[in-house]
Amino acid sequence: MTFNVSEWLNLVFRWSHVFSAILWVGSTYYFTWLDGQMKKTGDAPVWMVHSGGFYTVVKQKTLTVPPSDVHWFRWEALATFLTGFALLHVVYYDGGLMVDPIDSTVTTVQASIIGMATLLVGWIVYDTLVRTPLARNEPVFAVLGFVLIVSAAFLLSKIFSSRATYIHIGALFGTIMVSNVWMRILPPQRRMIAAAAKGEPFSEALGAGAKLRSKHNTFLVVPTTFIMISNHFPTATYGSHYAVAVLGLMILIGWGAAAILRRA
Repeated sequence: MTFNVSEWLNLVFRWSHVFSAILWVGSTYYFTWLDGQMKKTGDAPVWMVHSGGFYTVVKQKTLTVPPSDVHWFRWEALATFLTGFALLHVVYYDGGLMVDPIDSTVTTVQASIIGMATLLVGWIVYDTLVRTPLARNEPVFAVLGFVLIVSAAFLLSKIFSSRATYIHIGALFGTIMVSNVWMRILPPQRRMIAAAAKGEPFSEALGAGAKLRSKHNTFLVVPTTFIMISNHFPTATYGSHYAVAVLGLMILIGWGAAAILRRA
């Protein structure tokens, strides 16, 4: 029996990535569901039953416990990103899947640099747009975002292999989501907790901004999941003559599914 280091790294990072994502996405949609239930009843307590017991959740406007007693859901997002980025390196940057081996326009190293730059620039563009008045007009923001995503996929398809193009759009979505959590959701929450612990008022805009980013994450995660499993169906997805169009359709279907889940 031979010990294939690359294959074992692939297995370990893939398992860790999938499991971390389950924890992250599960908690995200759980709180989305809670918000939806409370909207229907005017923030009345939500009762649930699970594993032989009853649970009730009440939304609080003030903090009545020490900050150390407040539970955060943050490490799942970071673990998902770090294991995903490691997997990206093992399978693509070091695994020879970045460019077409027959007709490539750049080297694997150059393609890898472009791939990492895409993640950084994509986050900057998204974050900048969210800070503009466009973000308050959801239909316009969604259309603009879709056009930019498909345009990016088209440009990447001229440099990367089709499979690498798909995975980098998924990685871009993942980068945006984890950056939202650690850079735009957690900092306002820290300020809210610090103010509440001192009995001081805090701006509701802090919570509103964090909630908007969280909402965006619930829309990004569904097409991201589609993209991540697309490598198991090459004929229908990245191997198609209409790969970019199929990717665009998958994103739209994902956004539609997210909208339905948010209303459930």
